[in-house]
Amino acid sequence: MNPMKIHSTIRPAAAVAFAVLGAAPLAAQQLPVPTPPAAMQLIKESELKSDLYYLASDAMRGREAGTLDEIRAAAWEAKRAQEAGLLPAGDDGTYFQWWNMQRTRLSPASEITVGSHTLVLWKDAAAMATMATAVDAPTVWAGDGSDTTIDVRGKVAVAQLVKPPANARKFEGVYSPEWHYATASIGAQGRALAERGAAAVILVADSIGDVAFDAVAANSSRGMYDVDDSATNAAGGRYGRRPSGPPVFLARRALLGALQASGQPAHIKLITETFDYPSVNVVAIARGSDPKLRHEYVLFSSHTDHDGVRFPMDGDSIWNGADDNASTSVAILAIGRAFAKHPGKRSALFVWHGAEERGLLGSRYHAVHPVVPLHDIVAVINGDLIGRNNPDTASLLGVQPPHRNSTDLVRIALEANAATGKFVLDSTWDRPTHPEGWYFRSDHVPYVRHGIPAVMYSTNLHVDYHTPRDEASRINYAKLKRMTDWMYETGWLVANAPHRPKVDPGFKLER
Repeated sequence: MNPMKIHSTIRPAAAVAFAVLGAAPLAAQQLPVPTPPAAMQLIKESELKSDLYYLASDAMRGREAGTLDEIRAAAWEAKRAQEAGLLPAGDDGTYFQWWNMQRTRLSPASEITVGSHTLVLWKDAAAMATMATAVDAPTVWAGDGSDTTIDVRGKVAVAQLVKPPANARKFEGVYSPEWHYATASIGAQGRALAERGAAAVILVADSIGDVAFDAVAANSSRGMYDVDDSATNAAGGRYGRRPSGPPVFLARRALLGALQASGQPAHIKLITETFDYPSVNVVAIARGSDPKLRHEYVLFSSHTDHDGVRFPMDGDSIWNGADDNASTSVAILAIGRAFAKHPGKRSALFVWHGAEERGLLGSRYHAVHPVVPLHDIVAVINGDLIGRNNPDTASLLGVQPPHRNSTDLVRIALEANAATGKFVLDSTWDRPTHPEGWYFRSDHVPYVRHGIPAVMYSTNLHVDYHTPRDEASRINYAKLKRMTDWMYETGWLVANAPHRPKVDPGFKLER
């Protein structure tokens, strides 16, 4: 979503606080403004910039989960945490919590033939879902798919890809205009033909879809990911939906002549294969100063990974992920330096999660296998994309029902904003009606599901989101410093509060 299109919904931070929390009218009561601790001076814009340029550099190759690039980035984070004076909290006295991610993809042994033509998977045809299936049926040419008098029941419906419907979902950033066009068209046409009873659907690309073919194939060929851990899946359920219905394919435009004739025998056999990759959470602690409270923890959360090396856009194939989420990763490093030098009464726990882009896998794993007792984590301060867009606006998610799980924590976060960043807060991104479903797409969610107070800080999506253009040179470092100060101040107030934030009575996470 373009932030410039939602300015009419933006209200000052204090107004948001009272409207959302249902407190006294603004004229009768103002937010208290705490004095920031002196240790905030240790958070330096120059260090944030230096760290981010390194973590989001081409040398890190986009930090894709399950690759050596993610592990290399995690090792750098651990080294910086050690240099900051943070203590290791991982396996065997290290900064690393290792776990396996499970990948399921379509096997190269899968078969697709139409008449005398063999379609090579990912070269000639891209499958839109990772599913094992077998279809043997005749083809039927369905034109553009709009003629409902054509009987496609039990057949392989072949149709020409056409322009997506006007009401197709609009994405901010993410790949390319051609990818948006193709995926929206495939979704609409494939669903319509499947509902009419087609046994399989092959959509032949038009000129725009053909440009998008490599992007569609590159993304679909990666398959599905999960945590290879029965306890994690039992506790949180399997995130995402398993594919169902008939298989849908995008075929190259050049195959139109070969596929257009009806009545050809089609044979489709999709085979899945599953294997494991290692991934890792980086975990470190700044011990609290109060003997009675130091066993409780404020968890600062980010994720290490991004999209890695993919198909090129404008000649660049490294998807650096500077804002997503190197921005928060370097922010909590800076916060860690401040807490290590000047600890709060409670301890601070820092977690750089692995494989967030694969379905919040690292946070799901840590929420079930925490390095400290789960009931001792008093709050989660999570950030995702905190360095772009208007210099004076931001979002705090988990601030209003049904997402708010702790009025106490939200009030502290709003007080911290009044003392530090003084951002104008846009509450629309936290609404369950927001088309992006932004609240559910970051690492605080597994902790919320386990009953821990949590908020998410963001400066929201932008046109470079999930593209190779998300580079360190595009970050607003002055804004990143203010966002870091805000997160730090929130955690500092929680760490030193006489009582831990409470979960709101009757809270139930709803989508």
